[in-house]
Amino acid sequence: MQTHLTEQFLNTPEGQEADAILRACVHCGFCTATCPTYQLLGDELDGPRGRIYQLKQVFEGVPAGRSTQLHLDRCLSCRACETTCPSGVRYGRLADLGREVIERQVARPWRQRILRYALRKVLPRPRLFGPLLRLGQLARPLLPTALRARVPPAQPVRPRPQRPHPRTLLALEGCVQSAATPATNDAAARVLDRLGIRLLSPAGQGCCGAVSHHLSASNEALDYMRANIDAWWPAIEDGAEAIVISASGCATVVKDYGHLLRHDPAYADKAARVSLLARDLAEVLAAEDLSGLSGLGAGRRIAFHAPCTLQHGQRIVGVVERILSDAGFELSPVRDAHLCCGSAGTYSILQPELAQRLRADKLSKLAAGAPELIATANVGCQLHLQAGGTLPVRHWIELLDEASGAAS
Repeated sequence: MQTHLTEQFLNTPEGQEADAILRACVHCGFCTATCPTYQLLGDELDGPRGRIYQLKQVFEGVPAGRSTQLHLDRCLSCRACETTCPSGVRYGRLADLGREVIERQVARPWRQRILRYALRKVLPRPRLFGPLLRLGQLARPLLPTALRARVPPAQPVRPRPQRPHPRTLLALEGCVQSAATPATNDAAARVLDRLGIRLLSPAGQGCCGAVSHHLSASNEALDYMRANIDAWWPAIEDGAEAIVISASGCATVVKDYGHLLRHDPAYADKAARVSLLARDLAEVLAAEDLSGLSGLGAGRRIAFHAPCTLQHGQRIVGVVERILSDAGFELSPVRDAHLCCGSAGTYSILQPELAQRLRADKLSKLAAGAPELIATANVGCQLHLQAGGTLPVRHWIELLDEASGAAS
C-alpha cells in the first residue's frame, strides 16, 4: 500500500513504525473472514481492512472524528486478522499506535473518560481492586442477577510449596488474576514443584501494563513494565531460568517488553532480556517430561477455550490441548475456535453489547460437545465466560494440579 504520511508523524519513531506496517498491507481482505466484529456487524469499517484504511487517513493528516474512534473502539484487538494475513501485517500494533493519536485528537464524552480512567486506576492495582472485589463477593447473594454474575465467587487459597529445587522460575502474579483467580498460580506452583521446579514470586511486581497500554495510556503502561523488570531483575541475575506467565493475555504483553521499551536507554537491554525469558505456562510444561500425568484425567470430558492471546497473540496453537489429551482428558470439539469470546481485556466493560453477543455464540459452541466444564488459559476469558453460562470455567492448570495431586 502506498502511503503519504505527514512530516509530523514521519519524524517520530511511532510514525515510522506505523508507516512500515501500513505499507505491508495489500488490502486483500482475507482478514475480514476471521474478524469477529465484521462477522457480527457486516460493516467494512468494522473489519481490519476498513480500520487500516481509516488509520492510514489519520496518519496522512485527515482529522479523526467520533466515527473513526468508534470503529477503533469496537475492535477487540484479538489479532485473528494477523493469523490470517498473508502479508504479515502487524495490525494489533498499528491499532495501538492509531488509538493514541485519535485519543489526542477526539475528546470523549465525560462518562467514557471517567470509566476509562477508573479502569486504569483500579484494575491494575490489587491492593485497591482486591478489597473492592471481596466487598462485592460478600454482597453477592444480595445483588441483582445480572450484577451477581459479574462478581466471581471467592477462590480458596492454599499454601504454595516451599521446597528448594535446583531449578527456579519467576511468576507474574498479575493484577486482576492475583485477586480474582489466585488458584491459578497456586496450582501452577504445585504442578511445577512436582516436576522439580521452584516458582518464585518476587515482591514489587504488579500489572503487566496491558490495561493502560490498550487504553492508550502508553507512558503509564511503560511505568508498570519498568516496575516489573526491576522486581524480576535480581532473580534473573541470580540465574532464574524464565518468567512463567499463566495468563495468556499478560504473556503476550511481557513478550513485547523488548519492543515497547526499545527506545528507553535505561531499560532497553533489560526489557529485551525479559522478553526472551518470558514463557507462557503452556510452553513451560510442554518442554517438561509429563509422562507421570498420563491417563490421570481419564473419564473427564472438557471443552478447551483457546484465548485469542494464546493462539493469535503468542501463536501457541494446540499445545494446551495436547497436554490435556496426553493427561487423559477427553476434549470435546469446538467449532470456530479462532473467534474471540468477547472478553478482550476491558472490552467486555466498554463494549458490553458486542461482548455479550460474542460470548453467547462462544458458549453455545463450547457447550455443543456436552463437556462437564470449560477450561481456558486467560483470567479475562475465564471470568467473562463464567459470568454468561452455566458450565464451570476454570484455568487448565487447575485440572492438571487436581489430577497430579490425587495421584501423588
